[in-house]
Amino acid sequence: MTEEQAGRLRTIIVDDEPLAVERLQILCAAIPAIDLVATASDGAAAIRLVQELSPDLIFLDIGMPKMDGMSAARALSLLQRKPAIIFVTAYDNFAVEAFDLDIADYVLKPVSAERLERAIGRAADAAASVTMGAEPKEPEDESDYASEFWVSHRSELIRVAAIDIERIEAERDYMRLFTGGRSYLLHQTISTLEQRLDPEKFLRIHRSHIVRRDLINGLRHEGGGVWHALMDNDVSMRIGRKYLADVKKMAGK
Repeated sequence: MTEEQAGRLRTIIVDDEPLAVERLQILCAAIPAIDLVATASDGAAAIRLVQELSPDLIFLDIGMPKMDGMSAARALSLLQRKPAIIFVTAYDNFAVEAFDLDIADYVLKPVSAERLERAIGRAADAAASVTMGAEPKEPEDESDYASEFWVSHRSELIRVAAIDIERIEAERDYMRLFTGGRSYLLHQTISTLEQRLDPEKFLRIHRSHIVRRDLINGLRHEGGGVWHALMDNDVSMRIGRKYLADVKKMAGK
C-alpha cells in the first residue's frame, strides 16, 4: 500500500446494473478520499469480497438478484469489522429499515457528485470515530412512538424529527408534513401515522388532519356545528365532528 492510499477509504461498489457501477466509478475517480478496490453485482458476492478485502466502505444497491442489499447489510452488520455502508438505490421506501442497521447514508439515484461527497464525508467521520476509539453514545430512552421520519426530497432523503412537525394534512395516498415553513410528502396512511405519533404531543382533529397540541392557540365556532382549531402562523384547521369532543376535552370543555 502506498502512502497516498493509506489515508483513503478502501471501497467496494455493489450493483447489478453495469451502467450504475460505471457511473459510481466515474464519480469516485474524482474524489481523493476513495480507493476503489472491487465491484460486485449481488449481495452474496459483496459479503465474500468484504471478508477477503476488509474494505472501509461499501456502496450498496437494494434491488439485486440472489441476495438483495438489505439482506447483505444485515449479514454485514454481524461482522466484527464491518465496513461503513452507503445505500445507493432508486427505492426510497426502505430508508427507515436501512437506518435501523446503522448505515452511514442513504442516497437516491440518480446520484449527483455533490450528494455523493456528502455521503462519503459522513462515512469518513464514522470511520474516524471508530479508529480514534470514540466513546459510544448513551442509549436513548426507548419509546413506542416514532422520534423521526425519513422523507423523500428531490434526490435525497431528509430526516424530519417528530417533535418538529407542526401539522399533517392528508393528500390522497400521501401525508404532507409541515415543519419550519416547509413541507414534505410521506407515503403512509393517516391512521398508521396517528398510531406512530405520541398522543401526548399530537392530536387528530379531522379525518385528514393531525396537529401538534402545543401549537393550538384557540378554538373558533363558525356556526352550524362547524369548529376550527386556530394554530400558529394564522393557520385555521377544520375540526371533524367525530373528533370535536376530544379537541374540547383538551381545552377542558
